[in-house]
Amino acid sequence: MKTKETKSILILLLTAAIWGLSFVAQRVGMQHIGAFTYNGIRFALGSLSLLPVLYFSGRKSNNEIYNGESKEFKESDEKTIIKSGILAGLALFMASSFQQVGLIYTTAGKAGFITSLYVVIVPILGIFLKQKTHITTWLGALIAVVGLYLLSISENFTIEFGDFLEIIGAFFYAIHIQLIDRYIKDIDPIKFSSVQFATCSVLSMIIAFIFEEITLSGLSGALMPILYGGIMSCGVAYTLQAIGQKNANPSHAAIALSMEAVFGAIGGALVLHEVLPIRGYIGCALMMVGILIAQSENMGKQSGEEHI
Repeated sequence: MKTKETKSILILLLTAAIWGLSFVAQRVGMQHIGAFTYNGIRFALGSLSLLPVLYFSGRKSNNEIYNGESKEFKESDEKTIIKSGILAGLALFMASSFQQVGLIYTTAGKAGFITSLYVVIVPILGIFLKQKTHITTWLGALIAVVGLYLLSISENFTIEFGDFLEIIGAFFYAIHIQLIDRYIKDIDPIKFSSVQFATCSVLSMIIAFIFEEITLSGLSGALMPILYGGIMSCGVAYTLQAIGQKNANPSHAAIALSMEAVFGAIGGALVLHEVLPIRGYIGCALMMVGILIAQSENMGKQSGEEHI
């Protein structure tokens, strides 16, 4: 079981790297098209990129299992996949929408670190789901909030609009992780991912057609960011997340995925030449320390420990 979880964590770290670099692609893409247009197309590409995998995996399962009892189970399983995929897709739509619009008003590096707050939010939400939360979670959350203050709130105690949207997005990403943890262990992660991407794409395109202007020249200019966001960030990374979380504790998964903040900051600095003031870098450091402290107890053995 330990080996399985180690492999899962490595898969989730790769997911974090792909997501971190996607902050750069998202900012570049929005130089040509609207936020909802970008999300709608990239999630559609993500769903379509899974069709070959679904086709071949479906043929294999049909050849291996085919009798009355198995067929009845599969029909029930399909309903669960559709239901859970739509719910996760709704949460993903909310999270990605706030994140994408927020990126118009903030940097890729700041967006990455603020989004990583979901690592602290996940165990806090777990309280309402009767999941045990250790005191180190609260200590880590406090340090992370201080870091967020230094990163996003000015000296006259105002928060930038883009950073505020990223905070809301982080909350919905935490809900998304909890939904995946609840459903993914008993269903096909590829089918689940396809349904949630399709749901997110449809909702995004509805908003895009109402409020945004979609042109061929804009789509052409954003082609490479769209392809990266659709195939790598959606089709590959979200599927890796679903596969990785299958054998990983949700808190362990959250800390691995939070490393996207580091990759986002590196990508923003190297590609977009983003620079933060000293106060911002101190805030980033405190946020990362808080995230690690919040998850430190979950990364160790938890037997015989007192929880609150």
